[in-house]
Formats: sequence, structure tokens, C-alpha cells
Amino acid sequence: MAESDQESKTEEPTEKKVRDALDEGKIPVSREASIFASMAALMVIQMFLISNGVQQLTPTLKNLLDDPDGFPLNNGADAQNILTVVGLEAFRFLIPLVVVLVAFGLAASLLQNAPSLVLQRIMPDPSRISPVSGWKRLFGTQGWVEFGKSLFKLASVTVVVAFVLRSSEAKAFEAMYTDPVALPEMILNIAMRIVSAICIATIVLVAIDLAWARFHWRRELRMTKQEIKDEHKQAEGDPMVKARLRSLARDRSRQRMIASASRATLVIANPTHFAIALRYKREENAAPVVVAKGMDVIALKIREVAEKNRIPVIENKALARALYEAVQVDQVIPAEFFRPVAELIYFLQSKQAPRPENVQ
Repeated sequence: MAESDQESKTEEPTEKKVRDALDEGKIPVSREASIFASMAALMVIQMFLISNGVQQLTPTLKNLLDDPDGFPLNNGADAQNILTVVGLEAFRFLIPLVVVLVAFGLAASLLQNAPSLVLQRIMPDPSRISPVSGWKRLFGTQGWVEFGKSLFKLASVTVVVAFVLRSSEAKAFEAMYTDPVALPEMILNIAMRIVSAICIATIVLVAIDLAWARFHWRRELRMTKQEIKDEHKQAEGDPMVKARLRSLARDRSRQRMIASASRATLVIANPTHFAIALRYKREENAAPVVVAKGMDVIALKIREVAEKNRIPVIENKALARALYEAVQVDQVIPAEFFRPVAELIYFLQSKQAPRPENVQ
């Protein structure tokens, strides 16, 4: 069932899927890179720190072993003093080694992924102690890959160590007849050769493991087409819901626009297909403003509002259609319509102006 689910995931992960995985602490990590960093740190320690550290530690141990009477040991305080001296010298010897190991380990992690604090990774997870999940990890694809890497490392280390020891066979026989003081340096040189050879042999494995970690991580994040659709709906919203919201917004906008028709000065109609409600007050605007416009049903609603509020409705098919296509609501009419609209407004104002009474 799991294999069929994985086969159905044919689409590359989206940016949101990758971002969620990183936020949850699911990042590609190469274990071989950390092991290689430890071996490289050990090589640096052997080359630069071991000799100086041993030279600093040797006088203290030599004095302790050569002249034990010089260190009184009569009570617990004397024993504590001896342990303090030896402990401080050992601390001075070990602290650079620990710093180098920690620095190389942190570099191996930081160079693979940016640091991040993910509390979810330290929360208890039953799948980590589940025998079924453990069985799947051991005998799944990742388990076989780890088994192959282990075999490669075992074979590489065996060949490298055998080659180095065989090449140092003559020196080992010579050590039987040399000064014992030179033995530590010879052993250190052989150890350095072994560690260096192991590092060189594992570089290829580290490169392959880094590439595999990235590939396996992307493969595990693959999505089905349905998951991509669901994510798109979740991010953008359900198309049906969005269409419904847009429809409601349009309805509310139309209602407000139709209500604004009651403030119009005149309505230009065509006669039922188009209706443009204009408002002109000299103290408000220098030119007429469109307060409402519509066609068909909305045009009839605008005319109905105009009739209720005793607003003049003038039928001019060409002008109504031209205004409908050229002007938006709450905008001043273009300059090319100034003259025909001004003539209509002048006609209405002259018609509504009171006539002087005849004087007898």
C-alpha cells in the first residue's frame, strides 16, 4: 500500500511543501559527511596538536613517575592536589582536541543546512520506537542504501589499513631495534597515514551520500496531483466560494450604485437598455459626475429610482450608449461629452425656471 502511494506521487513538491518540511525539521542530512568531518578533525589533531600537547603533558607525568616522593600523599588534601595538577594538565591537553572535533562537527552540519530551532523534532513520537516502523526503515529503500554504504566503508577501510600496514611492515621490524623514545613518533606517523588514506577513500562516498540525501529528500516530498490541487485551493481559496464572494460583492456594489441614483440631477436612457445617472452641482464639481450606470435590469432599476425621486429621465440612445462605454461610476464625464450634456442640463434648468408674472 505504501509503495502504491509513493508511486502515485509523481509531481515535484511545491514551494509551500518544501517550506513546511524545513519548518518541521525534515531536512536532507548526510551522515557520512559528519563521519568524514570527524576523520578530518582527527587528521588535523594528529598533524598539529598531538605533538605539542604531548610535549606539554610529558614533564608533569614524568615528574610524577620519576620522583613520586616529591609529591606528598599523606592525607586526602595531598591526593586532591595531585589530582588537581594532573587534571589541569589533562584538561589543557584535551580542550584543543575537543574544540577541533566540535568545530568540524558543526561545520559538517552548517554547510549542509542552515541552523534552525525545531521543537517538534524533540517531541515524543511513537513511530520512532514502533517495531513496525523500525522494520520498514531497516528493510526499506533507505535501509538497503545504508547497508550498501556500510559495506563500502568496511571494504574501503580494510583495503586502506591493509595497504598502509603492509607498506609500514619494514618500519615495524626496525622499531624492534630502535630507541623506544622514537616509537611514539613512528606510531603517530603510521596513524596519520591511515587516517589520511581513509579520508581520501571516503571522499567519493561522502559526495555520493550528499547527492543521495538530497535526491531521497525530494523524492519523499513528492506530491500527488490531488494534493497539489488541494494545496492550491487552500492557498487561493475554493473557486466556488471565491465566485460566490465576488457575486455578493458585485450585488452589494450594484445596490449602492442604484441607491446613489437618487442623488442624480438627470438620467440619460436608451430607453430601457442603458441608463446613465448624472449629478451636476456647480459648487461640487466643474463637470457632471456619473453616480450610477447600468444596462437592462439595472437600467430599469435606475429609471425606477429616478421616477420615485422625480429626477428627469431623458431618452437619447446614442448619448446613453456612448456614455455607458466611456465613463465609469464616480468619474467626471470626458470633455467630448461636455456640450451635449450641458445642452440637456440647460434645457432642464430653463424648463424648471419660474416664469415672471405678467404686470397689468
